[in-house]
Amino acid sequence: MSKSLYETLGVSESASTDEIKKAYRKLARKYHPDINKEESAVDKFKEINAAYEVLSDPEKKQQYDQYGDQMFGGQNFHDFARGQGQGVDLDEILRQMFGGGGGAAGGFGGFGGQSGGFGGFGGPNLDMQARIVVPFMVSITGGKHNVSANGQSFDIKIPAGIKSGETLRVRGKGKQYQGQAGDLLIKVEVAASNEYERKGDNLYKTFDVPLKEALFGGKIAVDTPEKEVSLKVPKNTKNGQKFRLKGKGVADRKTAMKGDLYLVANVVLPDVDSLDETLKKMLEEKL
Repeated sequence: MSKSLYETLGVSESASTDEIKKAYRKLARKYHPDINKEESAVDKFKEINAAYEVLSDPEKKQQYDQYGDQMFGGQNFHDFARGQGQGVDLDEILRQMFGGGGGAAGGFGGFGGQSGGFGGFGGPNLDMQARIVVPFMVSITGGKHNVSANGQSFDIKIPAGIKSGETLRVRGKGKQYQGQAGDLLIKVEVAASNEYERKGDNLYKTFDVPLKEALFGGKIAVDTPEKEVSLKVPKNTKNGQKFRLKGKGVADRKTAMKGDLYLVANVVLPDVDSLDETLKKMLEEKL
């Protein structure tokens, strides 16, 4: 039985969890679009992540080990992925196929009239939909968020780096029927921040620089998502000048690689009326 997900990650079908994770990380670094600029790297990167989505999950891996590439209509995974076209979230397709709610019935089946199987194929759709708004800093650093759904209140884990529009699946928190429980599909919206702007995996923050430090240099204490840092600004710092803190941005959920934090200087001018008269007169004459 062909099992091309293993071929995608370059591991054997008997590979351990650690071997699968190690192979995934190596390939993810090799084909990450920020590193590999070849046009084909984007699709390859998606295939690698989608393969890892299945093989890193014990339940999905067990199902795939049983049915192999039958789950892709008999195609190997590479051909299946290419057939989905551009802009398709392969991870979401695989979650639908493996994760419940009869997702496999939408054209990826090939199992005849089986009932049960992949998330209740052929049975009622027990999945439920919900929407939550996550605080901006929780989306950056990760954390817990309380959810109320289906008469229950519980905490869910918010992974660091999540973006608006992404969906989290909570197993067993959907509708119930004849001893079976569906999943809760939670669409996430990230609240805006007055302090940070996110662009991809990079963060931008404006910080105040007093005129003295801007002119002559000095150190400025600046809060970041991780901790307060003491930023050294050089003399003649310009308004809008950027300072890059490498690896202090947002974690990519697939590769765990972090973006950067850019601190943007806002030079603060003193109130001229508050200046010493002698200094004010000298500035007026010399500037």
